[in-house]
Amino acid sequence: MRLGEALMAAQARIAPVSDSPRLDAELLYAHVSGLGRAQQLARLHSAVEAGDLARFEALVARRARGEPVAYLTGSRGFWTLDLRVSPAVLVPRPETELLVEWGLELLAGRHAPRIADLGTGSGAIALALASERADARIVATDVSAAALAVARANAQALGFDRVTFVEGHWFEALPPGAFDLLVSNPPYIAHDDPHLVDLRFEPLQALTDGADGLNALREIVGGAMRHVVDDGWLLVEHGHDQAAAVRALFAEAGFCDIATRSDYAARERATAARARRA
Repeated sequence: MRLGEALMAAQARIAPVSDSPRLDAELLYAHVSGLGRAQQLARLHSAVEAGDLARFEALVARRARGEPVAYLTGSRGFWTLDLRVSPAVLVPRPETELLVEWGLELLAGRHAPRIADLGTGSGAIALALASERADARIVATDVSAAALAVARANAQALGFDRVTFVEGHWFEALPPGAFDLLVSNPPYIAHDDPHLVDLRFEPLQALTDGADGLNALREIVGGAMRHVVDDGWLLVEHGHDQAAAVRALFAEAGFCDIATRSDYAARERATAARARRA
C-alpha cells in the first residue's frame, strides 16, 4: 500500500472520533516511521513497509476506539515543551496554556516568586512556568503517585530540577510558607456530563469530582487565602459555564480584583483573583 492510501484510509477510520483525523493519522505514522509531516508529504506515492503498516494500522484501530493520540505516542506538546504522557495523567490541552500565559503576567515584576501548582498531573503548568521563570521556586502537588512519576520524569527530561513534587490532596501537600501564585487545573466536570464518555480513557479523578463539578474549586478557593501572600494571586481553570459560580466563590473567600478570561474559542475558561488582607 502507498503511504497516501494508508493515510486516507486511516483518516476515514479516525474521523468519527476526532476533529483532526488527518493530523492524527500523520502523527501516528510519524510515531511508527520517524518521518515528519513534511517527509510524509514527499513520500505519498511510496510504498509503506509491511512492518510499519501493521504497527500503524494497530494504532489507528485504537485511535478509532477513542484512545487519545498522546497516549498512543506517549508524548504531547504543551507551551514550548514536549511532555511525556500516559493514562495516569490528563492529556495537556491548548486551553490550559491560558493559565501559563496569565500566570506569567501576574508574576511580572516579582523577584524569585514562589508558585504552587495544585493537581499537577503531567507537570505541564509547573514546567511551563519554570521554562519561563528560571528564578521561580515551584512546588507541584498531586494526590496520584502515578501522576507524580510522570511529572518527575518530565522535569528530569527537561532539566528542571528546581521544581519540587509532593504527593497529597491540594493544600495538605504544601510545605510551610506562603506563595505569590497558586495555580490549578482541577477536576471540574459534573458527574453526569455526557462529555465524560468521550474522555473515558483519561483518569476519572482528574476530570470530575463525582458531583456538580465545583467541589474541587470550592476546596481550592476556600483554602487558598491561608497559603498565598498578601497581594498574591490564585488562578484556576474551570468549565466554560462555571465562570459566574467561580467568581462568587472567590468573592465569598474574600479575594478582590476578580477577573475571568476566555480561551481562543471565546469560552470563559480561567478566573484569577488577588488576596488583599488590609
